[in-house]
Amino acid sequence: MYGQQRWCAEPSCQDGVVRGDDGRSKPGTLHCKERDELPDSLASLLFSSWSSLFRTLVVGTLAYVTLVLFLRLSGKRTLSKFNAFDLIVTVSLGSTLATVLLSRDMALADGAMAFALLIGLQFVVTWSSVRVKWVRALITGEPSLLLFHGEVLESALRRTRVTRDEVRAAIREAGHLDLRDVDAVVLETDGTITVMKGSDGQPSPDSLSSLQDVQRKRD
Repeated sequence: MYGQQRWCAEPSCQDGVVRGDDGRSKPGTLHCKERDELPDSLASLLFSSWSSLFRTLVVGTLAYVTLVLFLRLSGKRTLSKFNAFDLIVTVSLGSTLATVLLSRDMALADGAMAFALLIGLQFVVTWSSVRVKWVRALITGEPSLLLFHGEVLESALRRTRVTRDEVRAAIREAGHLDLRDVDAVVLETDGTITVMKGSDGQPSPDSLSSLQDVQRKRD
């Protein structure tokens, strides 16, 4: 009460509004009621309530256990990052867990359903990708050949929006000094760059057999 009288000590404060000589509220000024609420709003930024902390503790623990249980039931493939779709699922699971932890509007059952939905969709997509070729091509795409036998494929660089400097950096990271020492550089479906070199520096049909799915991209 004392704080409210202190904020509203101005003679022009009527009905909780600071007014000017013409009877209108002053532009750029706060209502007296809003001024009185400022200390409470600042305090709420640091601490809400004990019940909120207790909810975060209980719901967070149960949501974490639920997610771990679902991941164990779905298998290791759920958290793998073989393509962009896998990354989306992983990020979505983390975002859902954070929402369950911090949002009072989402119940634990809703969060568990969201976990099950994301993991179930990922299971359906990966199951279909293994058995149906066009689904695999649609979801995962195909790796792109950026360099072959020391020759940089400019058309592939333009198509994949990769620069020569990025290819050179990947080759240096793999421990090679010369482009001619590298048999192939492949941009994988998850966005990583793989540098390949044949045994004894000489490429052979066996050593380049892993390029079977990307060799067609060069032709």
